[in-house]
Amino acid sequence: MEKDFDLWNLEKQKIDKKILQDFYFSEREIWWCSIGTNIGVESNGKNSKFERPVLILNKFNGLMLWVLPLTTKDKTNSPHYTRIENPTVAWVSLTQIKCVSSLRLLRKICTLNNEDFSRINSSIIKLFLKSKTP
Repeated sequence: MEKDFDLWNLEKQKIDKKILQDFYFSEREIWWCSIGTNIGVESNGKNSKFERPVLILNKFNGLMLWVLPLTTKDKTNSPHYTRIENPTVAWVSLTQIKCVSSLRLLRKICTLNNEDFSRINSSIIKLFLKSKTP
């Protein structure tokens, strides 16, 4: 698949000019997000808005948040993904954590249950604390 960086750049310019609206988002929510066209194995968005569902992991303020991209491709045997079933079966990409502007958020899909969110947080902590021996 050929990546269209030029078209993404045009869309990114539109996003940057958006007027910040009074809308609310919270941790545990899953949103469609203009994540863009990215480099190498980084998660990419699809369609004209370069969108992908993301889980809001941490809200720093009304402008900046950490998100984790979701995929519906089966990643059962990968230690870098955690399975959720809300609203449908998906896998959270633990290694693709990304700091984004709230201007990228498009529309809310649902709110993840507390149990799955706690499990994802635990997996993230384990991933960050994992030490590699040279």
